[in-house]
This record gives sequence, structure tokens and C-alpha cells, in this order.
Amino acid sequence: MHPRPRVSRQVALAAHPGNKLQSTDFTMTEVPLPPLAPGQVLLRNRWFRVSVSTRLMASRDAKDIKGIPFPPLKPGDALSDGAIGEVIATTPESQLQVGDIVLHPLGWRDYAIADAHQCKVLQRESIEPAAYLGHGWTAYAALTRGIRIKRGDIVFVSSGAGAIGSMAAQIARNLGASRVIGSTGSTDKADWMRRDLGYDAVIVRNDSPFIEQLAKAAPHGIDVCVDMVGGEQLSAAVSCAREDARFVILSALVAELNAERSTSIAPADIDTFRLPIMGITLRGYSAGEPSSDAFDEWIRRLDEWQQEGAICLPCTTFNGLDKAPEALQQACEGRLKGVVLVEL
Repeated sequence: MHPRPRVSRQVALAAHPGNKLQSTDFTMTEVPLPPLAPGQVLLRNRWFRVSVSTRLMASRDAKDIKGIPFPPLKPGDALSDGAIGEVIATTPESQLQVGDIVLHPLGWRDYAIADAHQCKVLQRESIEPAAYLGHGWTAYAALTRGIRIKRGDIVFVSSGAGAIGSMAAQIARNLGASRVIGSTGSTDKADWMRRDLGYDAVIVRNDSPFIEQLAKAAPHGIDVCVDMVGGEQLSAAVSCAREDARFVILSALVAELNAERSTSIAPADIDTFRLPIMGITLRGYSAGEPSSDAFDEWIRRLDEWQQEGAICLPCTTFNGLDKAPEALQQACEGRLKGVVLVEL
């Protein structure tokens, strides 16, 4: 039996980031672990996710942003994100057992005290963390609930090497897309995207107008856009959209990773006249909680596609809680591939 710890290390915000997020904006703190209240469990974290959205949460202006789906951070606050942990102490009311492996939202710490309703038991002998902490299920929900892929669709995925984009490309292909185009910021990533993720074409952001590059990669236009970037890339995608094109908008990295400051404002110059003329639909979409039916359906489909060799789970893994701030800094700089995980 794992000995019950008295304290837990956790990563907290030391100061609001300046123009560029640095690992030194965060600090390691040690906090006592109080006795469990009824319905609570004590978890030893094994993996947790690092998300670039943390930059916006940590910004000085986050408290003034309405509608963001996560709480703003102020100096001294502990970070949190999706995690997989082992139950090492429990209460009768929780209905969880010591040894259960659960998905929960309290990463960025060695140990977590969670309410049982925050925990989803993973009924697996072998846990593949990228399957549960990655954003494959977000991409799957977007392409099956937000919009629907039709056989033969030409699909454009912005930020195609990231946690969502790297999965959206593969899922779109498995759902019947005939051509998948992505965008990224480096030739190294572009080569990897074509080789390992099956992209037919990859646009590397440079000094050339993005619309010219997209028009060259999709000379017949696009039917579906999975957008995580916004700005110029979204504008170009609308200009290249075919009749009845469907857009599912999941994020706006042009704002979240803005070089001057992280913000929630992401303007895009769109020819709105094309929307009714071409029958184009734009839908903002959030996949909801991992307890949704889309999540369980995603895990089943993932199993099938893995058995067929039709999908991979790209991730970049850092070892140790002390490496987490560095992982976040590198993720915000666009240097990493797939979902970013920390293993404890």
C-alpha cells in the first residue's frame, strides 16, 4: 500500500507573464494535504496534460475576459489540467477503491484531493495516457457532432501539428476525407506531418500571403475547415471554401499566443457575402467534458483504428513535475508536437 503523504508539491503562478511566457513565471510550492471529507479521494498523479491555453489563463487581463471556459489565474494560484491518477486513499461515500486509475482535472501536482464526481474510472489494464489526456476526443467530437465529414471531402486543418490538429487530420481521413491539408510554423514539423500523420499537403507560414499558399494546396477549394488559429488563416479558408463548406472553430491561437500579450480578441477579415452565396456554415464548438458520450465513442473508435494501423497518438513527454513549466514554455513557442504530457 502506498504510504499516505502529508504534503504535495504543486506548480503555481509566480507572476503574470510579460509579452513572452517564461518557465520562471511559475514556482514550485509545497502544501499540506488535509484529511479527506466525505465523498473525496486522494490521488497520486501519474501523468498530466500541459495546454497552451494556460498562457491566457495566466495573463493579467484574464480576469476581465467573459465566457472563457476556465478560471483566470492570479499569482499564488496553483495550475490545473487534465490528469490520470491512482486512488491511494478513499472514503466510503466516494464509491471508489484504492488502486483505481482515474481521469480527473487536477494535474500540475504530485498528489490531489478530488471529489469523486470529478473522477472517471478507466477500466483498462494498460493505460495509454495520450488516448485519454490528448485531444483526439475533442477532434472526434468536432468532426462528428460539431460538423460531419462527408466521403470525398477536402479538409483544411490549421495548427495541424498541435494537440487537436494532429488528431483531426487522421480522424478526418478515417471518416472519409479524400485530401487533408494542414498548416504549421516549421519545415521540420511539415515533414513530420506528411510522413507520420498522412497530410497530403502542409503549408508552412512564411512571408507569402497565406491565401496564395492555401489556394495552391487546394486548387479545387475546401469542403471542411477545422480551425484553431483564426486571423489570416481563417480568412483564407473562407475565401477558398467550396459550396456548402462547413467550418468548425475550436480555438484562436492568433490571440492566445499573441506575441505582444495573450488576449481573447481574435479579429478575422472575412468576406461575409460568400457565406450565404456559397451556403458556408461557421460553427464555434466546444467538446464539453470527457464524461460525454463522444468521449466513450472516441475510445471505441480509437481501438478499432489502432487495430487497423490507421491512427497514431502523437505526444511530447517530459519527465518530472519540475519540468512542467519548461514544457509549457516550449509548447507556447510552438516547438512541440502533438499533446504535451508530463509523466510523474
